[in-house]
Amino acid sequence: MPTFAAIDIGSNSVRLKIASVQQHRLKTLHEDREVVRLGESVFQTGVISPDAMANTIRALKRFQKAVQLHVVDRVRVVATSAMRDARNAAAFTAWVKSATGWQVEVISGLEEGRLIHLGIVTLEPGARGRCVLIDLGGGSCEITLSDQGRIKEMVSLPLGAVRLQQEFMRTDPPEKQDIARLKQYIDLQLKRAERKIGMPRVRLVVATSGTAAALSEASASLAAKLNARKGTGAKRGAHSAGPRITSLAEVRRLAEKLAKMNAAERSSIPGIGTKRTEIIIGGTIVYAHLMERLGLKGFRYSPLGLGNGILEQMLAEVDLRASVHRKIETERWAGVLEVCRRYGVDQRNAEPVREHVVQLYDELLRVHELPPEYRLWLQAAAMMQDVGKYMNHQGHHRHAQYIISNSEIFGFSPEQRAIVSAIARYLGKSWPDGMDRVMRAVPVEEHINVLRAVTLLRMAVALNQDRASAVVRMRTHVYPKRVVLELVPGRGGAELEAWSLRKEAAYFREVFLRDLSVELA
Repeated sequence: MPTFAAIDIGSNSVRLKIASVQQHRLKTLHEDREVVRLGESVFQTGVISPDAMANTIRALKRFQKAVQLHVVDRVRVVATSAMRDARNAAAFTAWVKSATGWQVEVISGLEEGRLIHLGIVTLEPGARGRCVLIDLGGGSCEITLSDQGRIKEMVSLPLGAVRLQQEFMRTDPPEKQDIARLKQYIDLQLKRAERKIGMPRVRLVVATSGTAAALSEASASLAAKLNARKGTGAKRGAHSAGPRITSLAEVRRLAEKLAKMNAAERSSIPGIGTKRTEIIIGGTIVYAHLMERLGLKGFRYSPLGLGNGILEQMLAEVDLRASVHRKIETERWAGVLEVCRRYGVDQRNAEPVREHVVQLYDELLRVHELPPEYRLWLQAAAMMQDVGKYMNHQGHHRHAQYIISNSEIFGFSPEQRAIVSAIARYLGKSWPDGMDRVMRAVPVEEHINVLRAVTLLRMAVALNQDRASAVVRMRTHVYPKRVVLELVPGRGGAELEAWSLRKEAAYFREVFLRDLSVELA
């Protein structure tokens, strides 16, 4: 069974997780982490410093040895907030490619939140119900409202612990006016979360990443000391009912306490340590204000995170029997339908095109030889082909390509969106050309597949010319040198559809090296 590696290049640290597939599930084989502060210089100057680059490359080379030792079949490397902001991100990704051979994928804040959500709802006990997920990293904070394992609302805010430390903490301990400015900035950003998520009224709040781990351990330690002074020590087995909940009151107390301490004093608190002492204040204040604004009484820390979501995504892509595969397929399709709704696509008109392109894909499989994932890519392109009409009917295929490639569609990577948008782009008079700007965004090895997919979708569109009449039914017959499409007319006949299909015959011959014949039943 395959072995996967997920590498998360964050603003504060880089993480490695290696897991193998066993009985349609993942078993963790190895984990590693290194604090590199990649975002420290980015949030000050807008560029990654040479020292931060060098430290990260050293950590990645160490990770590479572990990857080779475990004979990993596939490695996925993602970068988050610092790389999204850095003006020299391209130079760093080129260095990573040169040093390790790995291609770094810079993901958006919402895609980061989606992957974290995927890992949590798949693996965290109790997270399949209605809950809020909070991931406060070095550069950003993702807040997700989840219900029955599905994302209801999500917001990504620039409230990472490293970012706040660099922008607001000038002295140690910080001055009162700096703390006041920090709180004003946090409240300003949290208004976005409040507008989108409101007061979610959930029983479970799951928090991930280093700040949540530090707060959970520090609050537990302080609570134990307080109980010891009062002589009311915790009873044996008091926490056996489940993981500890860190309350809003505890986070508030910690926020006030830490802001008055210097670095040495903060590092002496269990859970914080020397590597997190500089960035813990901002993160703690974010948690205190966030929980108060959203009416959250406390949170449960989870060691799961982005790496787990990346691994689950890789599992879903290779194991069709894994439960996570069905979840991701559902999530992807919900994302496609959301884009259609946002841009006013009439799904009743788009659905027959989708059904026809699926029929063409399935029945002409030995003709087009497209990979299995193109079945979904074709359906997505069929549904979203008309989104460009929201901007202008003239040239709407160009507009559709732009909207699809730049929309945040859950479950689709930027590369996959580029492929789907290219398929939707060439439904007019033009055909794919490797030198086009659109095709340059598609990996070269996928160009021939995009051309084949475009041919199938153009045929499906041709089958739906007269949308006022009943949908034309079709039978396919595949022969060694030709393909025959037999059309069964609807109420309005099928002459227009047959004429439109015959116009595609020359391209069909060029792409598939077979003749295309169209007959009326």
